[in-house]
Amino acid sequence: MLILAPSILAADFKNLGQQVTDTANAGARYIHLDVMDGAFVPSISFGMPVIASLRSCTDRIFDVHMMVEEPGRYISDIKAAGADLICVHAEACRHLDRTVNQIKEAGLKAGVALNPATPLSVLDCILPELDMVLIMTVNPGFGGQKFIPYTLEKVRNLRSMIKQRGLETDIQVDGGVTCDNVRDLIEAGANVFVAGSAVFKGDAAANTRKFLDIFEEYER
Repeated sequence: MLILAPSILAADFKNLGQQVTDTANAGARYIHLDVMDGAFVPSISFGMPVIASLRSCTDRIFDVHMMVEEPGRYISDIKAAGADLICVHAEACRHLDRTVNQIKEAGLKAGVALNPATPLSVLDCILPELDMVLIMTVNPGFGGQKFIPYTLEKVRNLRSMIKQRGLETDIQVDGGVTCDNVRDLIEAGANVFVAGSAVFKGDAAANTRKFLDIFEEYER
């Protein structure tokens, strides 16, 4: 299944609840929420109060991307705020297996994110435990960046690794994803697509439908 995950980091925060509702009603299955701490990445975004306040806007999957140092400290609070899936960075976890198990023990889906220059080999032991792997297609911390071309091959290699092991792990991509390059990402093996500016710049509902129209081409 091909899934769009609009990233609210690019939304108009004056109208955040309405924009989340608009994209959900237009057919987005996930809502992507970037939690940044100013340490793992330079920016600071939002935390549990914002996630909790949005939970009443939609029943869509809340896909929480933790761009924070040692995210295991916050798993229970992020769950209480309304998360359905928590994705942590391999680079930010001293004990990645422990953090992944914290997420699963909390009853949530678990994902691991890799920065562009982080090799897939870090997943060798943990991959069977994951529901999703997030391949960052830009360096994390800021919205509106350009897609890094070499990450496309990384997606291909990850999909091959997943198939070889007989797994059904989702591959999410995040950074510079647009209607112009999403077909390449689909063909490389990604199936969950984070889009910020490409959704929220202009008419969010109409932009959501443009992505979904492309997805339908591959799902017929």
